[in-house]
Amino acid sequence: MEGFKKFLMQGNVVELAVAVVVGTAFTAIIGAFTEAIINPLLAEAFNADELASAEVGIFKIGLLIAAIINFIIIAAVVYFVLVLPMAKMKERHDLRKGISPEEPAETDVDILHDIRDLLRAQSGPAQRL
Repeated sequence: MEGFKKFLMQGNVVELAVAVVVGTAFTAIIGAFTEAIINPLLAEAFNADELASAEVGIFKIGLLIAAIINFIIIAAVVYFVLVLPMAKMKERHDLRKGISPEEPAETDVDILHDIRDLLRAQSGPAQRL
């Protein structure tokens, strides 16, 4: 039982639980926003009573459009409200501690160029790869 308590009190488990609860509440807000504002506007554009009944040919496109809009709104808010500020805060924190920004990682193409250059150097000036 003690191990279970320790597991539950770990930072990652608590943070995950908070994220799920906040994410669920946030999704409800975005869903209500889309249902109350976006859906009527799009339904008007498609001349439909409601977005769910909007059709293009045989496809009921309204539900897909609403889901895509929900996703874009949620992703944008998460990025601009959570991810970007946290990255800036980490950057400022690192600068205060004297940690320089990380060097860009070497890509596969860079490594292949290095290998090519080494092979050229080993094969001598007369041969070209």
